[in-house]
Amino acid sequence: MHGCKQGPTDDKLPGFIESTNEYFDLTVGKVRLQVEVAALPREREKGLMFRQSMDDSKGMIFIFKNGTKQRFWMKNTRIPLDIGYFSSNGSLVEIHKAKPHDLSGVPSRSRDVQFVLELNKDAYKKLGIQLGDRIDLKLISEILRKRRLQPSDYNLP
Repeated sequence: MHGCKQGPTDDKLPGFIESTNEYFDLTVGKVRLQVEVAALPREREKGLMFRQSMDDSKGMIFIFKNGTKQRFWMKNTRIPLDIGYFSSNGSLVEIHKAKPHDLSGVPSRSRDVQFVLELNKDAYKKLGIQLGDRIDLKLISEILRKRRLQPSDYNLP
């Protein structure tokens, strides 16, 4: 679940940079976005909680160490969202609607979800992002390096 993954706090690693609403360029298919990154357990747990709004060309990408079944919830999340589940090869496999404050969770059908991209409600459709569109895994690795995180810790080159 969003606010979901309890695990070792690898955010105590020396030299890591905690997300501070810093945006990175990310392309999904042919669409360019600005995304915040939630790669550490504490960041993934907080997600977009308590935000009042978000620009349509912005979002948050959650990066997990492995492709697994995911379930995101909307605890303390005030913005209606689209949740895109991406496989470990970077392909968009599912898009789900999520309502503010909904604690029931949005489960993935796939058991291979390594990346989750939250955008405003209906943004996938408005921006023309479709199932099968891909994120560039080399770009994800570059973003992790900028955050002083090791892509190899996320099974990325």
